[in-house]
Amino acid sequence: MIHSPDANQTVTASGTPATRVLGVPVSTVNMPQAIAVVLSWLRAGKAHYICVRDVHGIMRAQDETELLEIHDHAGLVTPDGMPLVWLARWRGHGHVGRVCGADLVAELCAASIEHGIGHYFYGGKPGVAERMAAALMARFPGLKVVGTNTPPFGAMSAEEDAAHTAEITASGAGIVWVGLSTPKQEYWMRDHVDRIPGATLIGVGAAFDFYAGDVKRAPEWMHHRGLEWLHRLASEPRRLWRRYLVLAPKFVLMVGRRGLGRGA
Repeated sequence: MIHSPDANQTVTASGTPATRVLGVPVSTVNMPQAIAVVLSWLRAGKAHYICVRDVHGIMRAQDETELLEIHDHAGLVTPDGMPLVWLARWRGHGHVGRVCGADLVAELCAASIEHGIGHYFYGGKPGVAERMAAALMARFPGLKVVGTNTPPFGAMSAEEDAAHTAEITASGAGIVWVGLSTPKQEYWMRDHVDRIPGATLIGVGAAFDFYAGDVKRAPEWMHHRGLEWLHRLASEPRRLWRRYLVLAPKFVLMVGRRGLGRGA
């Protein structure tokens, strides 16, 4: 396979290598590397946020300059969708692997136990964060959960937001899992990363529903073949049809027009 030189090589706000995809810096990492980066932040007491990025998120950023800038200030922008993994590999980053939200949750939970890192779950519908935390504690004995909170669906007052932030900070959480859906969770992480000292904020959206048992994940074989989107579309067609049948083809066209290695 012939690879194109990566004219889009860049770094994230934390200095991690990345490649720009339609202007969004996507970290050229695999799962073990992503875990190592997060653990290094926690050891150093550095606060960062992570955008777990798929094609849908890339396309949303095309229409929202502010959202595009949020990615530029992220510590990591992990490649969730397989099209981003394939593009990175085509550009010569053969080590890149998929780092999706649900898998990142499991891997970080497992890696954090021996370090005593506290986890806080913020988001989801009523009861979802609690069920997610319970499921993870059952799966990973010794996991340190320091709190859960389900914020109201609508806008909060400044006082309510300050109270939620103070609760998270007081919990001593090292990792704050944020499940507010894209792009709301990205805006929340940007606005709160400097208010929760030393914590890593990670937007994982649908992972809350997966671990709470409200939504079933695709079979493992579909993950490796880049077909998880098909399973999700079949599961929630009314909510996700535009994401996969309109935005995904548009992404392919835009990347193709700009050239896979020259400005995509």
